[in-house]
Amino acid sequence: MSVAAVGRAARESVAGMPRAFWWLWTSTLINRLGAFVATFMALYLTLERGYSASYAGLVASLHGLGGVISSLVAGVLADRLGRRPTLLAAQLATAGSVALLGFMEHPVAIAAVGFLVGAASNASRPAVQAMMADIVPPEDRVRAFSLNYWAINMGFAVSSAAAGFIAEHSYLAGFLGEAALTLVCAVLVFVKLPETRPEAREQTGGAGTGARKGARARDGVRLGDGVRLRDVVADGRFMGVVGLSFLISLIFQQGYVGLPVAMGADGFDAADFGLAMAMNGLLIVVLQIPVTRWLVRRDPRRLLIVSSILAGYGFGLTAFADSVAVYALTVCVWTLAEIVNAPTQTSLVVQLSPVHGRGRYQGVYSMSWSVAALVAPLVSGAVIDHYGAGWLWAGCAVIGTLAGAGYWLLMRGLPAALGEAPDDPETAAPPAGAAPVPTTAQSPVPTAAPVPAPAPAAAPAE
Repeated sequence: MSVAAVGRAARESVAGMPRAFWWLWTSTLINRLGAFVATFMALYLTLERGYSASYAGLVASLHGLGGVISSLVAGVLADRLGRRPTLLAAQLATAGSVALLGFMEHPVAIAAVGFLVGAASNASRPAVQAMMADIVPPEDRVRAFSLNYWAINMGFAVSSAAAGFIAEHSYLAGFLGEAALTLVCAVLVFVKLPETRPEAREQTGGAGTGARKGARARDGVRLGDGVRLRDVVADGRFMGVVGLSFLISLIFQQGYVGLPVAMGADGFDAADFGLAMAMNGLLIVVLQIPVTRWLVRRDPRRLLIVSSILAGYGFGLTAFADSVAVYALTVCVWTLAEIVNAPTQTSLVVQLSPVHGRGRYQGVYSMSWSVAALVAPLVSGAVIDHYGAGWLWAGCAVIGTLAGAGYWLLMRGLPAALGEAPDDPETAAPPAGAAPVPTTAQSPVPTAAPVPAPAPAAAPAE
């Protein structure tokens, strides 16, 4: 592909997005530019504070546990209170807790505030993803999530380099810098982003309108019914996607958990690991936008199947690595899977989410990544200690194969393009044993089709 062709593909990938999307995208980029804690927390605890690696792992687990809990809570709040107040509160809480963490010295206090940081920082994800689904038309969502993913990785790449320089002089400056940039994001959200939550109203009419109370709407929920967490859990197809997301994220987590341990056991140092992992960020920054144009023209069902298998066997190839170059090559393989899988899977989640339940659905989906971040260190450590790294990489290949087969089973009956709706959403029957498949093939605030009414004020807390 020529330079001109790459430039043309990049322009087509960014063209036509709503103004609100770009403000949200800018907020994401600024937020990731300040990602200091996630990058240097372990080094801060072991080198600066002198704590053991076991204690650093405990704090990391508590950080992940906070994310598991907040993903669900924030998803509910994004639907009930709105995306904008939920995102604003999450960013303000993140800024405050990160700044506070820099001043903590007692191990119990550090662990407690680390939990709060994990909870606050992960609370913004459901609101951001739901807001993006609200403001971007269905046909552009794969592009939107690809661009957002590119911003995350671009910000992370820049912040990693800057944070390393800052850490050499003052870890406290890193904590305060992240807090300051998160405050900038909060101000940006407050000033530039409107509330995007679709109005929860019930439309009724006569026979001529075709809108009657209790009928099934195009977004997959019954009119007059609220979408609650119990409804999300009862959605068999969606929970299957959440389970597969957990397996995929468990694989990708090994790049930050199992890979450095395995390379260290093979005699490679931190610089060698950094060189190999640099290929991950480099490929995402260079390829994500040009590849986006290619993604929107492909069947997402096949993309998810192929990317799952590619991720599993990309890590599986690590068992044969004996040099930094070969390790870097394996990173390139599973990074290609990551470039394809991340935006496609997020778009699938939006497609399966009822309009007025997007926050809850995104919260449960985000929880799968938080749980994987909590489980991955325990699983990889136990496998390497008892069986060796070779079994870990073989296990990744098996999990990737199982995930690919799972996507093949779950995606039967879905349209070939994300954002499309079945020809007759009221009568289209799901596969046997599967929950009805909701879609979001409509504008964020539908005007022709009825939409569900809000849950009663006295609804039980979730």
